[in-house]
Parts: sequence; C-alpha cells; structure tokens
Amino acid sequence: MTFIPQSKIPLYRKIYLLALRVTLRPFSLFSIFQHGSSNQEHHTMKNSNNNNSSSDSIQNHHHHHHPWKPKPTTLLLFLSLLTISLVLLHLSQNKIILITSATTTSISIPSGDDTCLGRYVYIHKLPSRFNLEILQDCDSITRPKDKISMCEFFKNSGFGTLIGSDYTPSWYATNQFMLEVIFHEKMKRYECLTSNSSLASAVYVPYYAGLDFRRKLRRRNVAARDAAGKELVNWLKKQPQWKGMLGKDHFLVTGRISRDFRRNSDKNSDWGTNLMLLPDSQNLTFLTIERSLTSHNEFAIPYPTYFHPTSTSEIIRWQDKIKVTNRTVLFSFAGAQRPSRNQNGLVRTEVIKQCKSSSKTCRFLDCDVKANSCNDPITLMKLFEGSVFCLQPPGDSLTRRSVFDSILAGCIPVYFNQGSAYKQYVWHIPMNNSEYSVYIPVKELRNGGKNKIEEILRGIPNERLVGLRENVIRLIPKIVYSEPNRNKPGGEVFEDAFDIALKGVLERIERIRRR
Repeated sequence: MTFIPQSKIPLYRKIYLLALRVTLRPFSLFSIFQHGSSNQEHHTMKNSNNNNSSSDSIQNHHHHHHPWKPKPTTLLLFLSLLTISLVLLHLSQNKIILITSATTTSISIPSGDDTCLGRYVYIHKLPSRFNLEILQDCDSITRPKDKISMCEFFKNSGFGTLIGSDYTPSWYATNQFMLEVIFHEKMKRYECLTSNSSLASAVYVPYYAGLDFRRKLRRRNVAARDAAGKELVNWLKKQPQWKGMLGKDHFLVTGRISRDFRRNSDKNSDWGTNLMLLPDSQNLTFLTIERSLTSHNEFAIPYPTYFHPTSTSEIIRWQDKIKVTNRTVLFSFAGAQRPSRNQNGLVRTEVIKQCKSSSKTCRFLDCDVKANSCNDPITLMKLFEGSVFCLQPPGDSLTRRSVFDSILAGCIPVYFNQGSAYKQYVWHIPMNNSEYSVYIPVKELRNGGKNKIEEILRGIPNERLVGLRENVIRLIPKIVYSEPNRNKPGGEVFEDAFDIALKGVLERIERIRRR
C-alpha cells in the first residue's frame, strides 16, 4: 500500500500533464517524465509492478537514444489517459489516491488542520415516506387521549412551542418522543457532513421509526406494522454505501424504547414491530431512549428535556441559578399509578405510598391522564427545582424522561432498578453511579417499613449531599440537546447529548472497522 505524498505533485496529475503534452507535440517520453518527476515519485514507481515496467521501458528508450514518435494507437492511448486524468483531476480535490494491488480508492487528505478527519458523516437521502411524509401525517400520530396535537411538537426543529414565564427563550414544551426529529435537524447542521460517502466514517439513516410506529399503533395486522421497516432495510441494501461494511457503519435513531421494535412473533396481538430483529438490522447501530440490556448494537441516549441552550454561557447561567435554589422538599415524585401486575408496577405503587405517608417531606405530583399539571413543563420544573431528591421508579418501562428533567433541575435522582440508568446511558453519565445518584434496591424498599425511603435519604451526610448535587449540576451539558445552530462565541465549544452520542457511534464503528 503506497500513499502519494500530499507535498508532491500527484502521479495522476503528472499523467494528465503527460497526456496533454503528448497530444500537442511528440516529445520524448523520458524527457517529459524527467521534467515533472521527483526522487520521491521515482522511488514510488519502483515499488509498483506496473510502474516498474514503465520505468524499464523509459530507461531502454533513453539508453538507445531513439526518438519517440507517436503512432495512432499510442496517440489514442494517451487521449484515453487524458480523459481519465481529467476525471481524476476533478474528483481529486482535497483527496489523495490510495493505491493497492487490487483497487484504487479515494480518501480524505490527513491535513493537520482538518478537524473533521475521522468524523465525517454521510446522510442517506431516504425516500420521503420514511421521514417527511410521516411529519406531514402528524394528525394520525396524535392519539385520542392526547391533550395536545402531535403537530405542535414538530415545530422549532422538533423542540415544540416556546415556554413563556421567567424562563429564557431556549425553553420549549418538548415532547419525549421527538428525539428522531431533533437528532435529524442537528445532523443537518453537523459541521462534518460530507456529500461523498467514500469520505464518511459513518452513515446516518434518518428514518423516523418511532413516529411511524406511533401512527400505526391501532393496526392489528403485524405485516402492516412491519412493512416500512422491511422496505427500509431492502432500500439500504441496494445502495452502494451498504456494500463496504454491509451496513455496519450505518446508524439509526429511534425516539421510543427498543421494546417497541423487538416483537419476536407473528401474533397480531403482540406489541410492536420487528425492525430491530430483522437479520440485516443486526449490522446497524441503533440509538434509542432505552436499550434492550441484552442487545449488542443498541445504545441508550438521553430523552429530550425542555432546555435547548444556544451557548456555553447560557448553560453556565442556568447552572449558577439552580446551585442556589432554595430546596424546601426532601424528595418528590411526579408520575401516575401503574398496574401492580408486574414488579415495575409494584415498585411504583410502593413509592407513591411512601411519598404520601411522608407528606411533610415528600411532594407527589399525580400525572394521571385526567390531571393536567404534568403536561405543564413549568409545573414539573418548579417541583424538581424545589426538591433535594427526585424518585425515579420504573413505569411502563425501566427508563423515564423524568430522570433527565430532574438532573436539569439539579435534583438528585433516586433509582430502584439498575436498568433505569446505570446500564443504559453509559456514554452520558458517570460510571461511578454513587457520584450523582442514590440507589435503593427493591428488596430494601419492600422490607424496610412504610417510611424507608425517607429514612435512607435523611441518613445521607450533608457533605455527600453537597457533592451529589454538584455532580448532578455538572452533568447538565451532557444531557441536553442544544439548538441545531447554536452559537460558539470566541470559539467556545461544549459537548451536548448529541455530540456525545455521535462521538460514541463513530468510535464504535471505528472499532468494528479495525477488526
């Protein structure tokens, strides 16, 4: 494998000049190469079998001092070389040619100031039925019991409508299922996009799988639910970008939990689609708000919160504000009752019971469908801002959007299941879980008495309490999705949830590529 040095005139450009000059007048082949060649290229040519033969031919001509006279066939050859060289010259901007014994491939120049090297991403231009038409069909995504039309949440790059009151203009009524739209909008403005997939380290597939699934919730026929996923995979396999790594450099973002895409039967009564279980889907990398703990190609990233800052200074102002917030409630819980037919439901029932029995130290915000307060971002944030601890029991699934709302408010999360965060958001939260959170095992919760939660939280020393809150507040930049066109005054850069997720994807794909 030989790299043509960037500092020298590339060989294909020499061929171009050679062909051009030969077509104009019959110069000696040796004199032309001698005029434009370098010691480095001569060394490179000796290392190539094809170039060896060319070099021998050149030397023979020089040795016998025969003038070179263009024949019609030779002229035709050089005209062909000229055409090929013109094409190469056009395609070679900002690239070098990688020569191997089998193929020739274009890659990006490793220039010292190329901050995108290893970070280029190519976005597939999917048929509109996989994204745009889904947004246009927002009425079908809205369910009868939804208090607000889903069409409202598609505004402002998926952030939803602006929140008023005393919050800054960067606060929005963001729906928890909008991650697909938000991520796509941010990808469109990613600083290292490329329209040349051969330069890309990763390929982004902007299919709105979660929103598509939501509008098909009421379809009992599994074939109808599965159709779009199968069509997508078949479309991807026909694209030239698939061939290199068979899709292992492709990634897709879903705004719902992975269970919604892991139906392993053909029963119409079973929940979800089979998108993630399709054979070719095993090669994709999935980013989702909750991963299957047994999956090798799923990675959980934060739920969207209400805060979408435009700069580092705006984040710092918010962090400074909640550092000094007066927290009058020891712990709180915002959520609704769940059926007690499984362990998650039993844990939530116990958490609500203990919160109610500790009414002087715990505040319960009932998010039952009939209530309205949990649909108000300001009500939720005020509750979390005034609480020292925020209880995060499992609900319909292991994870909750409330985890990230509470972190945003500087409220220390209290978990009752390892799968609620510790085994999920490995790219975004500390590996040492005790640095920012409290964990109460289910067994201890059940057998500890009716006020066990309060006893445990009251028993935490103040020194540790201060450290926990500082670490929670320090996490905020990593769990928010900033404005797609965020400002970076003075060259300031902060990594938000999007940046960290994309970095994780690129590193994973690079590890696969090196195997």
